[in-house]
Amino acid sequence: MAVKIDKKIKGYAVVTPEDKAKEAAKAEQPAPRAEPEARQAAEVIHMHERVERPDVLIGSTYKIKTPLVEHAMYVTINDIVLNPGTEHELRRPFEVFINSKSMDHFQWIVALTRIMSAVFRKGGDVTFLVDEMKAVFDPRGGYFKAGGVYMPSLVAEIGAVVEDHMKSIGLIHDPEMSHEQRALIAEKRKQYDALTSKKNSDVSQPADLFPEPAVHAPKRSEDVEVTGEGASFPPSAVMCHKCNQKSVVIMDGCATCLNCGYSKCG
Repeated sequence: MAVKIDKKIKGYAVVTPEDKAKEAAKAEQPAPRAEPEARQAAEVIHMHERVERPDVLIGSTYKIKTPLVEHAMYVTINDIVLNPGTEHELRRPFEVFINSKSMDHFQWIVALTRIMSAVFRKGGDVTFLVDEMKAVFDPRGGYFKAGGVYMPSLVAEIGAVVEDHMKSIGLIHDPEMSHEQRALIAEKRKQYDALTSKKNSDVSQPADLFPEPAVHAPKRSEDVEVTGEGASFPPSAVMCHKCNQKSVVIMDGCATCLNCGYSKCG
């Protein structure tokens, strides 16, 4: 059989019977499959509404005592552990319950907990619930809880509890305060301490009225020492609109927060 060659021959090779046998053996071997990787990826369980509830769940219970309700509320958040014992292990909130002796808010509390539990079981990013709940304001006005943190409503405090729980399981991370901001807050505290001590010395030792050495006046209730991470603030401090702490004092004619460093004068 004659074959016409239209192109220039650049090289040639003779196919031996051994070469034919090698090609046939390669053709008989099955092609490599990617099933192990696909199976490994399928073993990673993500949160979705079809995940069945285990018989035992781990969780935490938080106590809420507000001036709006006579009896305390107990918020219980149960978590499910996905992919336990693997590198993909993840703890996610699964359900929430709120219990109290007071039945004044029973209907909306049951509705709220059921909706939140449904959102938790849906999967995905559930941290948006915190922002939505903390943005609820009571038309009758909010209140200050222990520590001087302002809560605009009872729903907002429940949202703060959910936020604390999500932080404890690693779903929410606080943005770290920069070194410059920490230095600014420390400087503001030192300035306020120096200003307070100067006022105390001027009041306790007037030179004209007491020529002999006078006894220092006792520390007034207003002169509260600000130490550590700002756990205590003067009683006359007002709420900071940035960090919601009662830590804003007047320094050099300007409202300054001793907790986050915010200043109305810039």
